[in-house]
Amino acid sequence: MTTSLEAPASTPAFQQVGLARKAKNGVATVLVWLSFLIAVVPLIWVLYTVIVNGITRIPFSNWWGEDFGNVLSDEVGGGVLHAVIGTLLQGLVCAVIAVPLGLFVAIYLVEYGRGKLAKTTTFMVDILSGVPSIVAALFIYALWITTFGLPRSGFAVSLALVLLMIPVVVRSSEEMLRIVPDDLREASYALGVPKWKTIVKIVLPTALSGIIGGIMMALARVMGETAPLLVLVGYSSYVNWNIFSGEQASLPLVMNNERVTNTMTPGSVGFERIWGAALTLVLIIAVINLLATLISRLVAPKKK
Repeated sequence: MTTSLEAPASTPAFQQVGLARKAKNGVATVLVWLSFLIAVVPLIWVLYTVIVNGITRIPFSNWWGEDFGNVLSDEVGGGVLHAVIGTLLQGLVCAVIAVPLGLFVAIYLVEYGRGKLAKTTTFMVDILSGVPSIVAALFIYALWITTFGLPRSGFAVSLALVLLMIPVVVRSSEEMLRIVPDDLREASYALGVPKWKTIVKIVLPTALSGIIGGIMMALARVMGETAPLLVLVGYSSYVNWNIFSGEQASLPLVMNNERVTNTMTPGSVGFERIWGAALTLVLIIAVINLLATLISRLVAPKKK
């Protein structure tokens, strides 16, 4: 006589997969891969075009160590040192202003936001995320230059980029903070730790790796903007370290200036400079993203 414990177990229900479910799974798999290919092919095409057309100037040391100050517009030579410095300075000042503001807003919305103020803040962030770059540039022009009478400068460009960067930082940081388990917060509160210290010691370190990734994504987005540069600062072919005064170049401005002053026939000086500047911008953003990935892994919570 066999007992119920000795009787053979029945086949689990999840192992009995029907043909219809297998067919649906196959169709879904094909659609996912097809969507992936549709998204990747244009990306590979763009990267291939930029690399093929821009690689002619990148390997030379003068491209990274000189400016166009002593070179004629149609003369071979010179480099984008002035534009790289301008791009990095404007992006750095923008990040210094936008990152704390965006992070504080995200913390407020996730940890403290209740009532009409939180709803209003969320609504304004949504509106700001849809503002075109030219509108942000015109707003800063009206406020900074027309109202206050201050000169066009790289700092004015950074202020316009702040308006574009803040909503991206807020949204990415907000999502990272929300995925932190509430159990960690409740355990900290149970030990008598104040809420602000729980946020600083528990919540932020747990979400920090994702927050850094979102910040770098936002920075990469604004570094390629052109409209604020055209409105708020003039192009200079020399290196300008003073972001508060004078004309200042950047990589998008180099591309626009060469498009206006030179011919765009393949093999011409203007053609090579435009694609070289584009590839330089792609390389800088790629390096920033690699650094962000490395930092994110270093600060990520360690798994035992």
